Amino acid sequence: MRAAKIIFVLLLVAPHALHAFAYMPLPQPQRVVDRIVARIEDDIILQSQVRELGAYQQLIDGQAESDDKLLKELIEQWVVATEADASHFPQPAQFEVDREMARLVSQFPNIEKYQARLRELGLSDNQVRQLLIRQIYDERYVDYKFRPSVQVQTADIETYYKQEFLPELTKKNQPAPAMSSVEEEIRELLVQRGISSLTSKWLDDTKSRLKIEIETPNGNP
Repeated sequence: MRAAKIIFVLLLVAPHALHAFAYMPLPQPQRVVDRIVARIEDDIILQSQVRELGAYQQLIDGQAESDDKLLKELIEQWVVATEADASHFPQPAQFEVDREMARLVSQFPNIEKYQARLRELGLSDNQVRQLLIRQIYDERYVDYKFRPSVQVQTADIETYYKQEFLPELTKKNQPAPAMSSVEEEIRELLVQRGISSLTSKWLDDTKSRLKIEIETPNGNP
């Protein structure tokens, strides 16, 4: 799921509402309060969104990035989603989301194990579905935006085959297939590299022109 870690993946929509207060049976009730961790133009990113993305990464990859990297990813997801929404880019079809959800669940021994993992991470099935929708949406948009600009020549494929593909097989003591049999797979890999590079440059340029403020725990930028 994260092989397309362009940035990604990737996946911010309108800011969440603050979490409800959780009261404890004490003389002075304690409460869990959300807080703003970043401001982008007229929008905000909440600490709960950072936690949610981290939990999603643990579900998908078994581990989460640091809070700083999660916040950076959420900011970049905001950039992608904002432009995609403005261009009226279509949302994923329901059957596509259902297919990816089924693929995710199939990585667990059974549905009970999947649901138990969600409880451990504090995620609901609906949260996972919404995060998956955002991921598909953002990944497809950058593919649509940059794929036409990526040109892969036969010489590029030959270079990758000789300098990266064959040495990797040699390390694993695996036989080397003819280049013609893996040419299309190599071409797509190089296209994805190109998309990732163009996306990274675009994000850096776009962020430099936006008003972005990172909030410290005491509430000051």
